[in-house]
Amino acid sequence: MSTLGRAELETLIEEATVDAYGEDEQRTGLFTMLEEHLEVPFTTAVLGVEVPVRGVDLSPDGRIVALCSHGRARQPIDILDLPLPAPAPRGAQWIEAYRYWAG
Repeated sequence: MSTLGRAELETLIEEATVDAYGEDEQRTGLFTMLEEHLEVPFTTAVLGVEVPVRGVDLSPDGRIVALCSHGRARQPIDILDLPLPAPAPRGAQWIEAYRYWAG
């Protein structure tokens, strides 16, 4: 559930994609904003297990993923599927904008 209104989300998307042509460049623009503004690490729960999110990355197939870990295990999780903690970390509005953009 987004805490931002449609106009706010569209403003963020416009800021991230102003010089982007096509879906891949728009995704890259949104990824760049996430990488620059999302405060990491933060902790969230994935399948009932608390995991730290240590950063974001682009997967080989072009998805934006959160880089999560648990003990020695490392797992990228699609940021569209990542549950956010309450309160959300600083910069989480860019996750909301990406989710809105992705539909």
